[in-house]
Amino acid sequence: MIAVDFGFGAVEAELWRLMFIMTRIGAALLAAPIFGSASVPVQLRVAITGAVAIVVTAWTDVAAPQALLSLQGLLAIAGEVLIGLCMGFVIQLTFAAPTIAAEVISGTMGMSMATAVDPNSSAGSTALGQYFSILLTLAFLAVDAHLHFIALIVRSYEIFPPGQAWLSVAHFEQVVSFGGDMLATAVLLALPVTLILLLVNIVTGVISRSAPSLNLFALGLPAGVFAGLIALVISAPLLNDQLLGLAGQAIADVDRLLVLQ
Repeated sequence: MIAVDFGFGAVEAELWRLMFIMTRIGAALLAAPIFGSASVPVQLRVAITGAVAIVVTAWTDVAAPQALLSLQGLLAIAGEVLIGLCMGFVIQLTFAAPTIAAEVISGTMGMSMATAVDPNSSAGSTALGQYFSILLTLAFLAVDAHLHFIALIVRSYEIFPPGQAWLSVAHFEQVVSFGGDMLATAVLLALPVTLILLLVNIVTGVISRSAPSLNLFALGLPAGVFAGLIALVISAPLLNDQLLGLAGQAIADVDRLLVLQ
């Protein structure tokens, strides 16, 4: 028994099964970028979740707990939510790398004051941060990483069957290691531009020491902004390759989390 019986027999059982399967999928899409964005209507998110759940019900033999609203059933639901949130969070970590890199570049250029509220996260973000996020989103969609992510969600039902979906300590350690990889990636993204800006700041400091009458802020700020923009233009091909690789790395990280035993 599901603990709530409306008298529709097998149809009702299949409906509860569908809703149980939607739990993991919905949690993954809610935690993941793009799908979980505030700009995505809730109705569309639910529709995508239901469509993927129908595929899972047809391709797998996943069964809902006998008593869905009992303690055992609620623990099974919690396990499903945990799996979905971890998968989406791994993707979210990858998307945070360009934002951190943009914050470093903006601070070095002197453009950290130009902030606006990000409509997706409702948090303050620099103009470069939004620019990098848009580029990574386009790269993520261009390599069909969103489709691979949905495929990994479906595959997770074979690796983590419902009712046995609690993650081990090794899985949580793996997620933490992804955070370290995210910081290293942010440094690599910001390194070319920050090196050029460092040279510009050194030159500006030498000039200001040689001619104390010059206004350091009037000279250094325009020079930093101009040099930063030129560096971004020059490093655009490298940035494109890095973001494409980052989109593929996001899916690879989710796959590593699933196959870890």
